[in-house]
Amino acid sequence: MDKIKLVAGNSNRPLAEAIAAYLEQPLAKCQVRRFADMEIFVEVQENVRGEDVYVLQSTSFPTNDHLMELLIIIDALRRSSAKRITAVVPYFGYARQDRKSAPRTPISAKLVANLITQAGADRVLTLDLHAAQIQGFFDVPVDNLFGAPVMVQDIQAHFPADKVMVVSPDVGGVVRARAFANRINAPLAIVDKRRPRAGESEVMNIIGDVEGYSCVLVDDIVDSGGTLCNAAEALLKNGAKDVSAYITHGVLSGGAVARITASKLKELVITDSIQPTEAVRVAKNIRVISTATLLGEAIRRTAGEESVSSLFD
Repeated sequence: MDKIKLVAGNSNRPLAEAIAAYLEQPLAKCQVRRFADMEIFVEVQENVRGEDVYVLQSTSFPTNDHLMELLIIIDALRRSSAKRITAVVPYFGYARQDRKSAPRTPISAKLVANLITQAGADRVLTLDLHAAQIQGFFDVPVDNLFGAPVMVQDIQAHFPADKVMVVSPDVGGVVRARAFANRINAPLAIVDKRRPRAGESEVMNIIGDVEGYSCVLVDDIVDSGGTLCNAAEALLKNGAKDVSAYITHGVLSGGAVARITASKLKELVITDSIQPTEAVRVAKNIRVISTATLLGEAIRRTAGEESVSSLFD
């Protein structure tokens, strides 16, 4: 561990500091500032020659600014002769653009993967990619960590084991939800929904008997919050005792926080992969749990050439 350096961008300083505290390793001195025209300038203010460097930076809102910060920090480290550069990206922006959704549209997740690789990253460490195949978009090794262990621990501390049902908010999330349900030995239900247009969802059916259960919706990203609110309402109409949601990445754009606060969701639990806004921090039914220990342990194992996958056994 004495040969690693932790470098943090501006996207999520509290998480970076928590990871540094877990590893008992100070953040390296690095200045990330902007010129008058908002160009980004980076200066690494200590020696990194021959070091194993971990760049801690989510590509969350403002996505393009934080992505450019990440790329420029990586380039600065590469030109400073760092031995190995690992991009630690708790939230990987553009992940939802992982395929051609219509003619003449981009696959932006692949483009961003190329940018990170070409900037000089030797490895990427991320959390709950929206689509597992994005790992294949990179030409360098990718460790895709799962937030499930952190969430399972929290669920076990807050819910009676025999009355919890895991619910997938759509058919596409069934694999994730089933793995989650297996971890806590709980039954599984599925929300059958359709999207009449982008950003809107409509619940059609509930697959499974949810009557009398405390339902836990599980997903990787909550953006507008519409899907969760509609699903909570449908589950309660079908006899659920109450409905909570555990989501890894709290994007929560636009009026999402107000929508969730006014909804029938008992609680929305998100991780700190994206730095919570003030609105999120004061919301009565939104709670944030930390991934610092998970990410810090993954960094420690990567630096020591130990198994990362065994974290999830």
